[in-house]
Amino acid sequence: MLLISEKEIDAVATKGCVNFRIEKVVGEGLQSKSPLALLRFWMKLRAAKKRCAALYADWNPSAVLGMGGFTCFAPILVGRKRKVPTFVHESNAIPGRANKLNARYVTRVLLGFEECRSHFPKAACEVVGTPIRSALNQPVNKSDARAAFGLSREKTTLLVMGGSQGASGINKRVVDAMPALAERLQVIHLTGKSDEVSTREAYAKAGVQAHVAAFHHAMQEAYGAADIAIARSGAASLTELSHFSLASILIPYPFAADDHQTANALIFHKAGAGVLMREGDASATELRQAITGILDSPTRLDEMSRKAHALASTNAAEVVADTILKHCA
Repeated sequence: MLLISEKEIDAVATKGCVNFRIEKVVGEGLQSKSPLALLRFWMKLRAAKKRCAALYADWNPSAVLGMGGFTCFAPILVGRKRKVPTFVHESNAIPGRANKLNARYVTRVLLGFEECRSHFPKAACEVVGTPIRSALNQPVNKSDARAAFGLSREKTTLLVMGGSQGASGINKRVVDAMPALAERLQVIHLTGKSDEVSTREAYAKAGVQAHVAAFHHAMQEAYGAADIAIARSGAASLTELSHFSLASILIPYPFAADDHQTANALIFHKAGAGVLMREGDASATELRQAITGILDSPTRLDEMSRKAHALASTNAAEVVADTILKHCA
């Protein structure tokens, strides 16, 4: 059984999913400690616990796994009350407030990064990596993937993606940086909805060979076609970059809670798999220099690729499953 929140994004993400029984559970983030916020939180929690108790009475789960956020709190509490093993997964280097709370009530905290362990000093933790979608395991031929985007089969390819929270500033700076690199690079640029048309027009005007789209749902094709990526540094994006052994220039989302994206990016930067660049420093000139610095060294791109691969989670989904089964025995 898969429990999701009532948010539209969860409904969209699970649309067409037939492998799980999907049920909605009410949830409320604890945004502040004001009396009104606390009252709203506890009322929603009470309703969620009642809903979970009814679902569990019918389903009788052997374990409960939360993948983060306040929506997991009620399912974990009710699972604990039923005396079944409970787990929460934290994919980032710095946990959010919800998982700090969830961690108090679970059998194990499952971590994407070892660096996160110190944030759970009283919890039993296991590093399992972060699972990726099964579609990303499909084999991709780099040359064919480039051709599918209408690009040269042979030319070095840059993938630009801003993540779910948007990157309009980055989009423009990359476009401004690319004309000087047009002879050396072609681009797959995933802009988000608002910048798609303007970015496509800018590349065409500058004579840069590029595929521009708001999104691309078969991301294994985009990753498979690329040699270098410019990206945010959410845990999911980093996991996927490492899975495809992609060297990267990482520009953390500056308003992420507790600046956790910078902490994520630092892991890749220190390992030599990526270049960390603050958004305020990511001018067109700095981006061009960072890209050139990778391209100008005959061995650096290969070295960054190898080091990215070394950070990849190996069979993380299976490790999570095995960990849960171990505690269910």
